Amino acid sequence: MRSLDSIALILLIVGGINWLLVGLLQFDLVASIFGGQDALLARIVYILVGLSALYSLKFLPLINRDEVRHS
Repeated sequence: MRSLDSIALILLIVGGINWLLVGLLQFDLVASIFGGQDALLARIVYILVGLSALYSLKFLPLINRDEVRHS
């Protein structure tokens, strides 16, 4: 599972940086690398980033567990 966690984290970082660039500069890095937002590879990256976000929801309960354990 650790490798899947690492892949999800990397994809979330890529997605976060991409959204930062879109927000600040109106530049979609993923779309420019893969040939536009409608390109198949760009859509695959967007889907993988979204799936990584959904997968990462499993980490939310761990935040409270660490706080309770250290108190």
